[in-house]
Amino acid sequence: MEAVITIVALLFVLFLALGVYATVKVIGAAKRGVDRTITQARRTVEDHTLRAKSFAQLGPAGELAQLRLKLRTSMRATQEALHAGAAEDESLKESLGLFQRLSAHGQELDAELKRLESEPDRAALAQRLPSLRERTERITASADSLRWAARDRARRFAEDDLDSLGTQIDVETGALRHWTTAESSPTSPTSPPSWPEAPAADGETEGQTWPETPRTHSAEEPPRPAITPAAPRPTYPWQKKPRPESTT
Repeated sequence: MEAVITIVALLFVLFLALGVYATVKVIGAAKRGVDRTITQARRTVEDHTLRAKSFAQLGPAGELAQLRLKLRTSMRATQEALHAGAAEDESLKESLGLFQRLSAHGQELDAELKRLESEPDRAALAQRLPSLRERTERITASADSLRWAARDRARRFAEDDLDSLGTQIDVETGALRHWTTAESSPTSPTSPPSWPEAPAADGETEGQTWPETPRTHSAEEPPRPAITPAAPRPTYPWQKKPRPESTT
């Protein structure tokens, strides 16, 4: 009895621990989802704000907004392309490592551009704009190069797979239409029926299939009468002799 109670207690504790673990995992996943949603919403709002500033503000402030918007757009597109490709192509993991190093420079530049937006000295800001523009171009060019290389690699693999698939489909369709191959294959030719040959010079008709035309009788053979005369009737002993006809 005590053993049964102990087993029930252990099962209860086990189910309770599993329930707590599952609850913690669900709460963690929900929290990560909420954080991800908040981060994405904050990013979207900030991008729209930068786009509005780049059109509304003139001078160094507007150019700073354009540089931040260009930098963020390029880095985000490259990150999404590499993460999507790395799930199917293991060789892109090295590219992801390079992009993480590039992202560190991009985040540092983005933070500097963001601080300079509130810089009151516009003259000093105008002097620093060329170097900031050059750094932005270098980082975005590297990010764009990685992104397009990953896309070209994925497109090449897709084309190779499509070519291989097309070859396999051609082989399969040929196997399914095997009767056309059998019909088109050369068979042993059967000799067609020959036309009747012309009779030889000596009058023979070897190999002729048409009815022979009756020949004219030669002079050596006597002509046969068209109608053969009837043979005399045989007489039998029980028959009476015919009487002579009377003249009176």
